[in-house]
Amino acid sequence: MRRLLLISPHFPPDGSAGTHRARVLAPALAEVGWTPLVLTVDARDYETDLDDELAQMVPATVEVERCRALPAAWTRAIGIGDLGLRALPGLWRAARRRLARERFDAVYITTYPVYPALLGPWIKRRFGMPFVLDVQDPWTGAWGLTVGGGPGGEPDVRSRLSRRAALALERRVLPWADALTGVSAALLDELRARYPVLQTRPAAAVPIGLDLADVHWAAARPRALPWLPASPGTFTLCAVGTVVPLALDVLRTVLTGAARLRASHPALAALLRLIFVGTSNQARADAAARVRPLADSLGVADLVHEHPPRVPFADALRTLLSASAVLVLGSSEARYTASKMAPAVASGRPLLVVAHPESEMHRRAVTLDGASVRAVACPSATAADDVSAVLADWIRQRPAARPVGAAALDGLAAPDLARRVAAVLDAVVPACR
Repeated sequence: MRRLLLISPHFPPDGSAGTHRARVLAPALAEVGWTPLVLTVDARDYETDLDDELAQMVPATVEVERCRALPAAWTRAIGIGDLGLRALPGLWRAARRRLARERFDAVYITTYPVYPALLGPWIKRRFGMPFVLDVQDPWTGAWGLTVGGGPGGEPDVRSRLSRRAALALERRVLPWADALTGVSAALLDELRARYPVLQTRPAAAVPIGLDLADVHWAAARPRALPWLPASPGTFTLCAVGTVVPLALDVLRTVLTGAARLRASHPALAALLRLIFVGTSNQARADAAARVRPLADSLGVADLVHEHPPRVPFADALRTLLSASAVLVLGSSEARYTASKMAPAVASGRPLLVVAHPESEMHRRAVTLDGASVRAVACPSATAADDVSAVLADWIRQRPAARPVGAAALDGLAAPDLARRVAAVLDAVVPACR
């Protein structure tokens, strides 16, 4: 059995999206020859709401060490709030102590946040330890290039500076990596094109997946959810997760499809409710709505219910399990791979995926295509009409749920993901040790 130092600033009880990569992988890696120690941040230093139920989903067999991060109350006074930057000194000290007294075979660093990726080159130089970098999201995407924090979503000074900082950090880290994992093949291809030295190094596309036990956990503990309507006969199409800036065109397509449904079949549209939960990625109660303004402009606000605050993970699963059907929004980027895809598939509910036609999300939906799974390519000239047609069919027919099982999660289940990561780790260790 080999030992792995798995560095992830986010880990339960932190409930943010970045926590799930290490949470899902850590128990499964132990089943494929790699025993991980998860090096993460002390729960006192998270600014997010803590999710105690999520923490209970982590098996007691997973070894975890927590280090302190610089207090956000101090660092925000000088304009620094990023958890990865605040945690970097503590993670480095903890990693040095562990590596000095224990034998590890490799280091696996998952991002976001990106600053802890600097630990890879530092550890490699200090200890001769191979490191594998996991890229959950592009460090340098459209943010600061074509979209940003400007009033109309355009790039502003802060987003441009953020992009420049990400590029500088990427240049200091990527060439040192002994191997890469990333959420999609398209993302890995982009990184290898930017850094040719990576072309000969091991790499694997490892999507954001799920432990099927999570779904069983939530299903066994049902509870009422205030954002779900109790009206009998209502057809609820539920989307859970952040509406990212580059998903707004896809969202517009879905809402336009709903408007066209009402124009052509008003009786069917009267039964439809579009439920959007956790759209802001902020836990605070006053989080800004991202769907309702667009729904207002398209005249379908009465069909939409939005709950902007992020909700606990188990409640997100309960929402999917309670829905008439589940909606997954892609983005205008082909390389975008939503972490919400795996829970949506695992829910077993009828599934509508509206995504870029070259994305992994669209391809997966096409492979599952059937009466209860529909893939709509967006952008396309017919996308809104396609959405309208799917909604009309489903409201009439009320398709049955699909079985919730490992087969539905082919390639997204925790054991599959762990095997892909272990293959990359096995490839680098003999070459470097």
